[in-house]
Amino acid sequence: MPHGLQIVEKWFAEKGQQPFEWQRNVWKVMADGKSGLVNAPTGSGKTLALFIPSLIRWVEEYPDSYKDRENNGLQLLWITPLRALAKDIEQAMLEVVVDMGIKWIVQRRTGDVSSSIKQKQKNQMPEVLITTPESLHILLAQKGYPKRFRNLKTVVVDEWHELIGSKRGTQTELGISRLRGMNPDLQVWGISATIGNLEEARDTLLGPAHSKTGQIMKTDIQKKIHAYSILPDDVERFPWSGHLGIQLLPKILPLLDEPGSTLIFTNTRSQSEIWFRNILEAKPELAGTIALHHGSLSSDIRNWVEDALHDGILKTVVCTSSLDLGVDFRPVDKVIQIGSPKGVSRFLQRAGRSGHSPGAESNIWFVPTNALELIEAAALKDAIDKNEVESRIPILKPFDVLIQYLVTLAVSEGFQPDQIYDEVKKTFTYQTLRDDEWSSILNFIHTGGASLSRYDEYSKTEIDSDGTWKVNDRKIAQRHRMSIGTITSDTMLRVKYLKGGNLGRIEEWFISQLNTGDSFWFAGRNLELVQIKNMTVFVRKTKKASSKVPSWLGGRMSLSSNMSQLLREKFREASLGDTESEDLQAIQPILDIQKRRSVIPNDDQFLIEKSWSKEGCHCFFFPFEGRYVHEGLSALVAHRISKITPITFSIAMNDYGFELLSDQDIPIQKALANNLFSQENLIRDILSSLNDTELAKRKFRGISQIAGLVFSGFPGNKKAGKHLQMSSSLFFDVFMEYEPDHLLLQQAYDEVLSQQLDESRLRRALNRISRQEVVVKEIDRFSPLAFPIYVDRLRERLSSEKLLDRILKMQKNLEKD
Repeated sequence: MPHGLQIVEKWFAEKGQQPFEWQRNVWKVMADGKSGLVNAPTGSGKTLALFIPSLIRWVEEYPDSYKDRENNGLQLLWITPLRALAKDIEQAMLEVVVDMGIKWIVQRRTGDVSSSIKQKQKNQMPEVLITTPESLHILLAQKGYPKRFRNLKTVVVDEWHELIGSKRGTQTELGISRLRGMNPDLQVWGISATIGNLEEARDTLLGPAHSKTGQIMKTDIQKKIHAYSILPDDVERFPWSGHLGIQLLPKILPLLDEPGSTLIFTNTRSQSEIWFRNILEAKPELAGTIALHHGSLSSDIRNWVEDALHDGILKTVVCTSSLDLGVDFRPVDKVIQIGSPKGVSRFLQRAGRSGHSPGAESNIWFVPTNALELIEAAALKDAIDKNEVESRIPILKPFDVLIQYLVTLAVSEGFQPDQIYDEVKKTFTYQTLRDDEWSSILNFIHTGGASLSRYDEYSKTEIDSDGTWKVNDRKIAQRHRMSIGTITSDTMLRVKYLKGGNLGRIEEWFISQLNTGDSFWFAGRNLELVQIKNMTVFVRKTKKASSKVPSWLGGRMSLSSNMSQLLREKFREASLGDTESEDLQAIQPILDIQKRRSVIPNDDQFLIEKSWSKEGCHCFFFPFEGRYVHEGLSALVAHRISKITPITFSIAMNDYGFELLSDQDIPIQKALANNLFSQENLIRDILSSLNDTELAKRKFRGISQIAGLVFSGFPGNKKAGKHLQMSSSLFFDVFMEYEPDHLLLQQAYDEVLSQQLDESRLRRALNRISRQEVVVKEIDRFSPLAFPIYVDRLRERLSSEKLLDRILKMQKNLEKD
């Protein structure tokens, strides 16, 4: 047995443990110099599987002096999507090197690490650095970066399934391409717990040149997950829509009284604030043992919650996806999911927060927020039994990320275009990048392109005598370093007490609706708005009655394609009335109402319901494809009907279907006879039906920030969101007039189709509908399937209190059969 492996085996034995066989297999493959992807459930020892090989190699290289050597340079780079993960990984690795007597330094480099530590890292890199994609690119933007990475042997990308399919994933690919350019023998490994397209995930991480030899290492550990549902006593009186599940709070409180700790996951930050407040009001004695955790809270608050939960101080934490990933909370015994997570992998990820250790079983309770979510509960349980999880589809050629990356290289050591083009083409995302696209990008960062060449600030790079492209302007370099990253959102304002305590960040658009003296609930506290100054919201605690809870734009999730398919299968079971599912049995009274008023569509049917009210004629369509697909499909259907007869529509949608409302009769039968769901001229009709220019402008705002066209401002002096929108809109209009073939314009329109409207999935939905029997039912009252869509439209017009009152009144009328 190699000496390094003996040291590792001895360490495990001293811990009273032994490595899993799958871990040993990973060590062997890595010892052979291979790269690849590890697929293993949460809590199965993935970190040790990929950290230990670096130690084994170190011992093998220096068998007599491995304990004595110091200041060895960076050996292992560990990339993680969340700062919260970095801290936990650091502790786990430090324990190993200290126990083995190896004088390696393990450090983090993330946004919450002090500037003094970062400065020391510039002079002497630790042997192990744990960082995020953004921080890696900040390192690449610093002078002398090749020297800091010259000893690097291995890169590990943690939670790869969370990065693939996003621009942060693209950023990771580009960073790895540069590291590989400096060291062609670099080993690259990814870790993924839940993903359906493992081979594509591996290929995306490694790139086409290395994917053929890349390994996929699966564990033989099967994570046992127990999923339970919290069922209402009377499903007919349980809300059909428009609520947050608070009605089931009395059934949840006993779970919180049980021994052990609990994570309560909500899908949005607003929902987490509401649930936290309601739990405390119901059980004030929980104060001090319950906390709130979401991405808009200050890092100090979040760090304290994570530490307190780890140390057993807290019994309950109400959270969002901010605690989805692999933070090692040993005391967590159970997980409660409020509302449908809209995806199988997200549900599994959250379930895995409990029993977060090898061999432990996970327990998760599903709390429906309305009756129909019981069908989603049944679908999720089936998916767990069948181990069906979603695929994550990589995005292709986001030009804004590539532009930012090239300027990143230019502000540090500069770059040779031919060399970097070769490296970039070896990534999965840019493997189809054309010469003319590359030339356009180079021209854009060098002169600003045809539209902006007269303005010096957009001519960012200069070419040295040896052909090296550099940014020599200090102001441009400073702004760029402060703008590195691909996460864009509405402008965030800091929330602080008058006397200085920092609570977190809140979106500008929400605060703009408040007046001085108004109260709102944030960070688990009832606060009064005192003033807004320098992009900071100053507040104080208040005892005023407060019903306003911040909401964050983009908070709504859409059904995954996997969940859509599973949902349709459950409706088929329900239509046959033959099921052993407790969830479907519980919702049977509601389904019976659906049967009496309309039908429950099976696999071979596509249901359309038509009804009249004081508002006019309603047509409800039920593709069960998720909100994003329905956004495009509803616009398409409305456009095609309007070509048959002059007509105006109001449109509403949810994950199950969409509604067209008009003050005149909707000629649905005539539209069906005219191939309403044909794929012919699909893109033309979609773009004609939507304000595609306005949609592209919205996308362009984020693209322009990433590409460096607009600058969001310096810390403490951020620009208002309306100013950023105005600036990006101005660029959009200039490009449309003078450079309509601009790559960034092309990208904006592509993102509208591929992301916002999910064109490929929309095509699949139309293809499926074309093979189904279209069933048109004329009904005198809204069905249980139609009612939630109608409520979704009301939500845009009514306050939360008025909406809930209206829903209750309408539901009572609808229940009278």
